[in-house]
Amino acid sequence: MPDYTDKIGELEKELRTTKYNKATQGHIGLVKAKLAMLREKQVSRGKTGKSEYSYAVRKSGDATVLLLGFPSTGKSTLLNRLTAADSEVAAYAFTTLTVIPGMMEYKQAKIQILDVPGIVSGAASGRGRGKEVLAVIRNADLVLIIIDILHPEQYHAVLREVWESGIRINKTKPEVYIKKKAHGGIQIGKTVPLDIDDATLKRILQEFKLNNAEVLIRSSLDLDDFIDCIEGNKKYLPAIVCLNKVDLASAAEVERAKKELNADLVISAEQGMNLDSLKELIYAKLNFMRLYLKEPKKEADRKEPLIVPKNSTIQDVCHKLHREFAAKFKFARVWGSSAKFAGQKLMLPHILQDGDVLEIHRR
Repeated sequence: MPDYTDKIGELEKELRTTKYNKATQGHIGLVKAKLAMLREKQVSRGKTGKSEYSYAVRKSGDATVLLLGFPSTGKSTLLNRLTAADSEVAAYAFTTLTVIPGMMEYKQAKIQILDVPGIVSGAASGRGRGKEVLAVIRNADLVLIIIDILHPEQYHAVLREVWESGIRINKTKPEVYIKKKAHGGIQIGKTVPLDIDDATLKRILQEFKLNNAEVLIRSSLDLDDFIDCIEGNKKYLPAIVCLNKVDLASAAEVERAKKELNADLVISAEQGMNLDSLKELIYAKLNFMRLYLKEPKKEADRKEPLIVPKNSTIQDVCHKLHREFAAKFKFARVWGSSAKFAGQKLMLPHILQDGDVLEIHRR
């Protein structure tokens, strides 16, 4: 199968050397579209062989957090501090050879933490088992990026590998709706102002062989966002950036690195520094809420809340409890801030709020 590395390199160089403005917008959009397609072909090319490593991990708990970083950034030590896992720790690179899961319990939520092998530059192309490692991220609910305070340059390398593997961190998927047609050309509708002109959007669509389509854009975006929406295979995940080993750096170095990388938190896994703050940040970033279930004519169970994402519906809760709950659902009664009055009778689409008491009636 063909190797697209050289062509990808040529297009990347062209992007670096072409100044973006209104005059070059269309050309840059076309180059980005070609680059995206070649990268996808390159990834597909690498899927033919079998790896001796397997990183399939069964999801457990209320959410899954993946520790991502270069080798020897302290991920294994952090896992052991946050959970009861026993991940091997040594003062040299490539210690972790498989995915090590652990369970962190915080505010009655059970959060699965995964320690994966450290990635290296070129991971998205397969170097250092990178493809397998990055593939695990797609099943996570949150990415915890661990950067060695003494090597802040690792941060941009990690971001590059994550981006090239099709994962978009701390981004919201743009609202773009593309409907293919048999004829009629390309019609573009927008409900928000864009810096990209319609001619550029059409050139990009045509590069992807979309010559007849209706396109509706309902959120701001750039060229990369639009190409992502056309491809439709990107994963959008929240992330936390942590600077680790801060006990080995001066206060000035820590402050400089934190500001440069816009890091969320500085920690020392070895010394246990700021780990309570990290747990709170993980919980907040997962956007949890607590619900209390009750059976008819009984008191609600206030000791063991059900942990679900905010804005979950009664139907979401039914699916989490058991697949038959939604199929046999009759109605529910709700006490709490989402109900107009105590014990209001509500149906599956109702959106619940933190602290609600839920009583489900089945046929």
